[in-house]
Amino acid sequence: MKKWKRLLLAIMIAVVLVISGGIIYLKTQTHAPTDNAQQVIKKAESTSDWLYFPSNDKNKPMIIFYPGALVDSGSYSLWAEKISEAGYPVYIVKMPLDLALLAPNRGSQILADHPDRSYVIGGHSLGGVMASRFAEDHPKKLAGVFFLASYPDEKGSLKDTKVPVLSMTAGNDQVLNHEAYQKAKQYLPTDTEYQEIRGGNHAGFGSYNAQKGDGKSTINNQNEQVAERLVKWLKREIKR
Repeated sequence: MKKWKRLLLAIMIAVVLVISGGIIYLKTQTHAPTDNAQQVIKKAESTSDWLYFPSNDKNKPMIIFYPGALVDSGSYSLWAEKISEAGYPVYIVKMPLDLALLAPNRGSQILADHPDRSYVIGGHSLGGVMASRFAEDHPKKLAGVFFLASYPDEKGSLKDTKVPVLSMTAGNDQVLNHEAYQKAKQYLPTDTEYQEIRGGNHAGFGSYNAQKGDGKSTINNQNEQVAERLVKWLKREIKR
């Protein structure tokens, strides 16, 4: 084998090993659902692209949700089930390597499956950034946007949107970049609704193990509060 071919082969092998190692590492870093969330996941309809919590109400908007980075989609099942019980079908989108950054348009298939139904999209942490970009790119049938410990960036600017926007944070969240969060308000409508869950933290917007650098939660019902607040906001602000 010629020298340049051996060199090329060595480079290709090295690249494959680096990529494989990276994938394995990311998978070991993913936050898995708690036992309580695992029990609720069993009630959902699961595909390779999403977890689906159906509703018998055929008129209310459907909810599309983008998980936070390296958080298993099932971690949001506790509050998602409550939202569906209130009449809003919920799709928790599964992301490659649990990173919404790798598939920001995955929600488009849900829209294609339900062309006549309006939708509300939300996301946690990095998932919220990608959700805002999706909303900006898919304004047709958009009925609302919500952020859980998250915010939009310039590419997902919603400052001129006419739909309701909710931004929910937690008092003890030390993972959220608070400086970036404040700066990002320029990309939100002036009538955005801001809510804070006192005593809650970043991981509490889902149901998974403690997150590095996060503050300690002093409450045990954050998922319940998320569900209650979202349902109240949906009923008050979102038009069919």
